[in-house]
Amino acid sequence: MTTLARTTLPYEAALDQGAISALLVGLARKVAVWERRARTRRALSHLDATALRDLGLDPMTAQAEAARPFWKG
Repeated sequence: MTTLARTTLPYEAALDQGAISALLVGLARKVAVWERRARTRRALSHLDATALRDLGLDPMTAQAEAARPFWKG
């Protein structure tokens, strides 16, 4: 009886347990960054002109930053 050795495709070797864990950790970090951006941009949109001036921002710049999507850095 002949047994055939299973050949590993290149992507299968890369997707071992460690690589999957690293991928999930990287994804979790990216989602955390996106969540922080969304939260801070939402808060920025609620600040008045005096608070913006204290931060060194003018209202137009703050409005433009608050309008940016969370996935854009």
